[in-house]
Amino acid sequence: MSYQVIPVNDSRTMDDFIRLPFSIYKNDPHWVAPVTQEVRRTLNPSLNPYFKNADLKLFLCRKEKEPVSRVAVIINRNHFKKFGVKAAFFGFFESLEDTQAAHHLFSAAENYCIGQGAELLEGPFNPHHYSELGLQTSGHGTPPTFFQTYNPPYYQKFLEHSGFSVAERLHTRKNETIRDYLHNRYKNLKASRVNGDYRIRPFNMRDIPNELERIREVNNDAFSDNWHFLPLSLDEYTFSAKYLRLVTKPELIQIVEHKGKPVAVLHYVLDVNPALKKMKGRPGPLKYGRFLYEKKKIRKLVIFSVAVKKAYQRGRAFYLILNAACRIAKKYDSLETTWMSEKNIPAVQTAQLLGLKEDKYFFIYKKHFSTIKKGK
Repeated sequence: MSYQVIPVNDSRTMDDFIRLPFSIYKNDPHWVAPVTQEVRRTLNPSLNPYFKNADLKLFLCRKEKEPVSRVAVIINRNHFKKFGVKAAFFGFFESLEDTQAAHHLFSAAENYCIGQGAELLEGPFNPHHYSELGLQTSGHGTPPTFFQTYNPPYYQKFLEHSGFSVAERLHTRKNETIRDYLHNRYKNLKASRVNGDYRIRPFNMRDIPNELERIREVNNDAFSDNWHFLPLSLDEYTFSAKYLRLVTKPELIQIVEHKGKPVAVLHYVLDVNPALKKMKGRPGPLKYGRFLYEKKKIRKLVIFSVAVKKAYQRGRAFYLILNAACRIAKKYDSLETTWMSEKNIPAVQTAQLLGLKEDKYFFIYKKHFSTIKKGK
């Protein structure tokens, strides 16, 4: 059998790159097809502002001329500067159950990274640290919640056989009886929107650009010390928020202000995956109308992020955030989180206050190239 790894550099190879997952998961009842035009938008350096400071290279492996595996490699110059590590990142990895295909694919990716001066390859990041990330290592055979990665169990074996080791362990949390839990634990909790010079309010959809800037300001401060975190530019945040209206509601985003300045943000989203699944990756007018109808029936809420500026993390701002989190979640049946690190103690403690138990696990893998060079 002959394998060939080629760069994605024209419309035909890009089509093969985009369509490969549809072959891999064609018989998987839990897979939620990504909207293909959104994948194209994300991986278009001329459209995605993230790539103003990062280089993108897409690889496709063919077996007897048929696409069998794919990967994206990203080299971010800002990461080099901030962390002093010459790391490259991989994402959008998909493969048929073919060990040789994965081996050839990662060999080509590694050679490219070494040629670019990188000493380390980490991932999956799809395509960066504030998108869907990690390889799913547990909970297989269950449908993914919105903003969760999804992959077959054999991907873990492919990475480990290719010389990767675990760099970071992430997990999600869940409370499938959130309404009852909050009613029993916080039954005397009174809704509070003002506390001294602090007030909390919902996202203003009539002022989206300025609201996004307020949220960006809070996130960049709150998460600045987090693992691999790079501050987001306004262009990046605006780009990622294009479909904000489709995955959340104004009342699900709460902003805490202190004397009129933003200091904390609670960001819930809806688990739109069951509705998104019915689009089968190809939206159209009828499918869009059906999506909006299905969205109204969603009873599962997802904590997308909770951010409090460092100077306000032990005061009234957090109290207002927790109060709002309970008030909103009481209206839903189930509550989950997006990925979090067990090292992020404030996030874990907040999840515990909401009765959220560990659910699925996602690993970030790494491979150093120094040993490869020495062996040559």
